[in-house]
Amino acid sequence: MERIRVARTVTQADEWALVLTAAGIPHAVAVDDASWAVLVAADDAARADAALAAYDEESRETDPARAEPRPYPWMSGVTLGLVLLAFFAMTGPPAASPRWFERGAAVAGRVLADEPWRAVTALTLHADVLHVAGNAIATAVLVPPLVQRLGGGGALWLVLLAGAAGNVLAALGHASTHVSVGASTATFGALGGLATLRLLPGGPPGLSRKRWTVPAAALLLLAMLGTGRNTDVIAHGTGLLAGAALGLAGGIGLRRPPGPAVQWVLGVLAALTLVACWMLALAPPS
Repeated sequence: MERIRVARTVTQADEWALVLTAAGIPHAVAVDDASWAVLVAADDAARADAALAAYDEESRETDPARAEPRPYPWMSGVTLGLVLLAFFAMTGPPAASPRWFERGAAVAGRVLADEPWRAVTALTLHADVLHVAGNAIATAVLVPPLVQRLGGGGALWLVLLAGAAGNVLAALGHASTHVSVGASTATFGALGGLATLRLLPGGPPGLSRKRWTVPAAALLLLAMLGTGRNTDVIAHGTGLLAGAALGLAGGIGLRRPPGPAVQWVLGVLAALTLVACWMLALAPPS
């Protein structure tokens, strides 16, 4: 007989033995000090390994607590926050670089008419240092748990689509001359997406099981941080709703994040979408 696995508890050994019994593989369990060794004939070792590996995979899919937790992707949020700061260093406030704001700000009438790309470009413009710093910090906090649940590319698309959709929806509720800039709409979109993802079952280990805390925090942040002077309350609310809808769709449609290759493709496409929107915004009038 050949030892194929060693269990630390008799319960674990019994589980493996049951799997082998179901697979029709003769086996034995031998007690070895404080462990239990599962034994099979040498000719059956490969088949037994395959049966137990399939059982392990099924257990991870049905019980996320058994899966090995992935490292927390905190650098993803920091990197995106640094991108916002770098873009502000390039554009500055409206007085320093008026052309960026003239061509890229979310003017409600133009977003709904012939320049919908403004709903995307406006996410990268900020009125002052405090404005961009606040969004950078919020991004650094909110994006990593989205990456943990959806992967890097999936999280980027949720944030980008939630911000753009939120700006379009907000334009419907504003006068045609209303002007909006800032990543706050996308930030609230990330918050909404995270809220619905936490409410849904599943996801990788390490996500909070107190699923009510994120929705409560979302409402609290909207009340405390999203209703101050000169803030676009409508855009914050529509971003939150758009992110919640996208998070619901992602949570239902994805039991686990797509693989690295898909994540890279999604990330590159998100970056190219942003570049394309700015190319349209800065293109000479025809």
